[in-house]
Amino acid sequence: MPIFSATDGTRLAFHLRGAGEPLVVLPGGPMRASAYLGDLGGLDAHRQLVLLDLRGTGESEKPADPGTYRCDRLVDDVEALRCHLGLERMDVLAHSAGGSLAMLYAARHPERLGRLALVTATPWALGLPATAEDRLAAARLRASEPWFPDAFPAFEAWLDGTGDFDPVFLPFFHGRWDDTARAHAEREETETNDDAADIYGGDGAYEPAATRRALARLTTPVLVLAGEVDGGPSPALARRAADAFPAAEFAVQPGAGHYPWLDDPRGFTRRVAAFFS
Repeated sequence: MPIFSATDGTRLAFHLRGAGEPLVVLPGGPMRASAYLGDLGGLDAHRQLVLLDLRGTGESEKPADPGTYRCDRLVDDVEALRCHLGLERMDVLAHSAGGSLAMLYAARHPERLGRLALVTATPWALGLPATAEDRLAAARLRASEPWFPDAFPAFEAWLDGTGDFDPVFLPFFHGRWDDTARAHAEREETETNDDAADIYGGDGAYEPAATRRALARLTTPVLVLAGEVDGGPSPALARRAADAFPAAEFAVQPGAGHYPWLDDPRGFTRRVAAFFS
């Protein structure tokens, strides 16, 4: 397991899968260990995946200053990884909350970015949070599922603040609720640094207007990939995020939820590999 040092001395880990040209992968959660990404549905057959464990997650050290968990401050860790890899420019794939980190990196270091794929990326950095209405609209698309009658009331209560998080509604985050999805969901609690997640999007993490101005000048090719039944972001919200980039492609993976490489590995790999080819 390779280790490198951040600018503040925190020792950070990354994991290599596959061979070939490196593709740096930023995990979501926020602050979930990169292990949940696996091989991204077989994408490691096309590129060498460089899966970063953000500070305080996975095999990376916890920092002396917890304030460095904030999304904008993590940009320096991504740049330190690029320098460690010796890449003049790097291709990046970011999932979920990692999408906001990738957007901030693109805004700050546009000359260091080759191509960027934003996979079901939460566009907080653009001032575009997923709303309860987005999530409920996506949830209603699953009304024919056998677990829906128990899951939907609990999900609705959680979103309106009258109920606690309940694992019964985890199927809404997956396009297919099968054994693979169950195992993936069960690992989330042990793979996530909850304290760091609370800081990730804290006060000062995002300056949407400034980020939008910077991204409007970005010439990097960008793929924004949404899941058809994902509510955070919904395809409509992901399309609005794509509009922030001058050279963006927008695509919706049919039947996919928040983890599209689990729902249709071949379809996901085919689309993403073609973008990075």
